[in-house]
Amino acid sequence: MKKSFMYFIIMTLVLLVTASGSFADGSISASSYKAGDVVQITGKIAPGQDLYLAIAQQKMFAPNDTDGVHEVRKFKNESKKRGFSLDTKIPPLYYLLTNVPEKFGEIDKKKFGGPSVLLSKGQGIYSTTMFYLKKKLSDIDAKARNMLGPIKSDAQWNFFRYANENSYGINTIVKEGSRKGKVVIFSRSVITDQSSGNYWDKGTTIKLDKATGEFTASFKSFRHTPPDTKFDVYLNGAKIGNYTIEKNGFWLSKGFRYMNPLWIVIGAILVGTYFSMIGAAGGMLMAAFQVLVVNTMGPVGINAANVLKPSNMALTLFSPLGSFYRYAKVEKRVAWPVGISFGVGIFIGSIWLGKYVSAVLPMKAYKEWLAVLVVIMGIKTLMEMRPAAMAKRKNIKAMTQKFNKEIAAAKAEGRSAEMGSIEPIKTGLTDYRFKFWGEEFRINPLLFAILGVVIGIVSRSFGIGGGFLLVPAMTTLGALPMYVAVPISLIGTCFSSIGSFIGYLMTGYLPDMTLAICIIIGGFAGGMLGSRAQKLFSEMTLKVVLAITLFFLFFRFFKIEIWI
Repeated sequence: MKKSFMYFIIMTLVLLVTASGSFADGSISASSYKAGDVVQITGKIAPGQDLYLAIAQQKMFAPNDTDGVHEVRKFKNESKKRGFSLDTKIPPLYYLLTNVPEKFGEIDKKKFGGPSVLLSKGQGIYSTTMFYLKKKLSDIDAKARNMLGPIKSDAQWNFFRYANENSYGINTIVKEGSRKGKVVIFSRSVITDQSSGNYWDKGTTIKLDKATGEFTASFKSFRHTPPDTKFDVYLNGAKIGNYTIEKNGFWLSKGFRYMNPLWIVIGAILVGTYFSMIGAAGGMLMAAFQVLVVNTMGPVGINAANVLKPSNMALTLFSPLGSFYRYAKVEKRVAWPVGISFGVGIFIGSIWLGKYVSAVLPMKAYKEWLAVLVVIMGIKTLMEMRPAAMAKRKNIKAMTQKFNKEIAAAKAEGRSAEMGSIEPIKTGLTDYRFKFWGEEFRINPLLFAILGVVIGIVSRSFGIGGGFLLVPAMTTLGALPMYVAVPISLIGTCFSSIGSFIGYLMTGYLPDMTLAICIIIGGFAGGMLGSRAQKLFSEMTLKVVLAITLFFLFFRFFKIEIWI
């Protein structure tokens, strides 16, 4: 009789719990997964109830956890504006799988791309949709609010929104973005079944039988989840277990990505070859390679740019070294007074003045006004190729004709073309003259030292060598041929790279060593290849390639391309 009575009591309690809607039971398909694997959770909730699966990284992050100089300053400013404190902790990686995402936010249009100096806030040349989280925790109904697992306070919700919707927050805290083309729009956080058709729900399935409460939910884990990252799983507010994401490939500890080092070496060889031939855009193209292929991000709490930039310096320093011996010693076509004056100015700008200017001038506006300068140089480079312009610059025209004859003769005789060498005529602080292929050129080293200071500031701000400004400055302002401008540019980029790298070290930002070593190897090899390949192309061809590069950078700086 007593056993029957106890059984009755237990069944009654179970029914009461079920009726109240708090009953939930679930299991995780495995205790560990490799990064990028599909995580599956099955179980049962009270019939008629909605499903809320909160999957949160165990190790939380608060702004106080970072030791990045710039990040500390940024978080202090953002915390005051956005309603969280420096002690507010959230899981960097967090996913809420639910059949009712509308309880936590709404889908709305997102405008992006285009110059911010010409577009008001909320405008852009491209349009897509994104999932906007509710502005306040109190905007979520009380029941759904209790299903968020470790996110419980208003400050946590405010910080969570910032980390998942603000580009700085994604690149500093979350490290995972929902992309449209190659542009990160926001970070996936609230996701539902992929039948929704939303790009951020891709790879997620939710099957819920409301009549019985049985469910099966799965989602694709982040491909670049750090090795040995533990996650807690909450089912309708109750913790039901945890799992671990394990290593899946070669892990870049500061780059914070899985990447085969061989691909980095190959990319650096290609960029280094191009850089040594043209003398420009090596740092910018290597940055693009890191963004598009390596997807360099940096550890949680450090902004991606502060790992990408010092890592980038490896190419703009070692690629010139790979080609410089040939330019300087074998072919003797380095105008040393111009190169040294340029280098000193660049060094001053990159190691000293750069940090002050970049701190005062907003980076968005800075890039966009720089885009204007770049496209002006690109147009001027194209204008120089007109017959009328070439006729005015008789020395370059005569030199080009001599070089083209040498190329033709070398091909006919089956030998390598001979490059002209620099023959100094007069050396002075404001007046340096030399002959190249029998033609005389004149340049003002002091003027280019001042110009070097400006280029050094740009170099420090972007983590690039500055060659994309150096070469067109020498060919347009200095009226130098490409064959002379490129070796000088490589001197300048060496100085800017050293100055910028020292500047990063002084503020505590280190490169990813594996990434940097791969870039050094590839960049050095590419530099040697580029110095040999340059003689295969005419002055006109090199200028066309330079102009194309400048217009590419214009699109990049003005953010009017979706693919990068």
